[in-house]
Amino acid sequence: MPLLVYILGLTVFALSTSEFMVAGMMPSLAHALGEPVARIGYLISLYALGMVIGGPLVTFGMLKLRIPNKPGLLCLLGGYAIAQSLAASADSYELMAAARLLTGVAGAACFGVSLAICAEAVSPPARGRAAAVVIGGLMLASVLGMPLTTLIDQQLGWRASFWLVVGLALLCMSLVALLVPRSSPAGQIGLGRELGAFRKRELWAAYATSALVISAISAAFSYFTPILTEVSGFPASAIPWLLALYGIANVVGNGVVGRFADRHTIPILAGGMLVLSIALALFAVFAHWQGASLALLVVIGLVGMSMNPAIIARVMRIAHPGPLVNTVHTSVINIGLSAGAWIGGLGIAAGHGLLAPLWVGVALAILGLLSLLPYLGREPGEATPAAFAAGAD
Repeated sequence: MPLLVYILGLTVFALSTSEFMVAGMMPSLAHALGEPVARIGYLISLYALGMVIGGPLVTFGMLKLRIPNKPGLLCLLGGYAIAQSLAASADSYELMAAARLLTGVAGAACFGVSLAICAEAVSPPARGRAAAVVIGGLMLASVLGMPLTTLIDQQLGWRASFWLVVGLALLCMSLVALLVPRSSPAGQIGLGRELGAFRKRELWAAYATSALVISAISAAFSYFTPILTEVSGFPASAIPWLLALYGIANVVGNGVVGRFADRHTIPILAGGMLVLSIALALFAVFAHWQGASLALLVVIGLVGMSMNPAIIARVMRIAHPGPLVNTVHTSVINIGLSAGAWIGGLGIAAGHGLLAPLWVGVALAILGLLSLLPYLGREPGEATPAAFAAGAD
């Protein structure tokens, strides 16, 4: 695997650490900014909002201006470092909120361009494996990045955690500038060709499956802490270790899926959704047993977020993996994250108890599996007659 793929993985690690770390330092930020914890939670939503809406708009503008991938990524990382510096220096909630929105915008565009550079750096049959390395940065952010920034917050203050991410962004800029080659003329893609990809019905089907896969995982994961403490009976002190175990399972699953995602994309997704739906259902039934809860937590970690390399490989084979296609996919994934957590919460609010999000996850995973049925037995990108009739090419 080319060195630049690992550099792009480090870049995604830095971006994802910034996205997640507010969750680990809410009390510190609430005290420093004089706001209730609920309003601090909105800082996570603002980052996601920037990714969903701003990322595609920025990428569209870059393509309109015909900015090549490497200079584009350098500019985006520079903008990210500036916005993160504003957050690190913020002395008011309003400035922090604006900085989080801007980092979300730059972060989504960085994701899209990083995946485009990754796809150009390797041969098509190796794109899923390369994407697994890049997305592995996201997995490591939850296992290593968020605990590290939480520890730094506790020892040196929350600003030190934000400055750490600034330093990581600048390090990634330097490595990209030195080690990532310029795109070849053949590797450049114009705005017209990128927009043309969105006429493919199969691309939108892949986006829909991605949203369902991620929302199924998010619906359950968002409420793991209260389920594990109030239903399974684990002490609060065990939660960091349980979540770390879940994160390690994510990393392992991501590596395994990445190795096979290119050759067996649809079967891996279908099998993953089947196992995920069964595991979530069993978790809901046996949540009162700590042993079963622990085992199923690991299974869900292995087959949940680890589907990312497969969903990315599918999109990359359907359409040319340019920045806009990848950035919109990143937005779709973030919509799935937000929607899953919201729908899971609705189940609790409706009075169905803390196990309701698990059943919501089951339903969403089954929908994700059903969305794959028309494509079983076909390679991603192999258009159906109906797709051709709809102007897929």
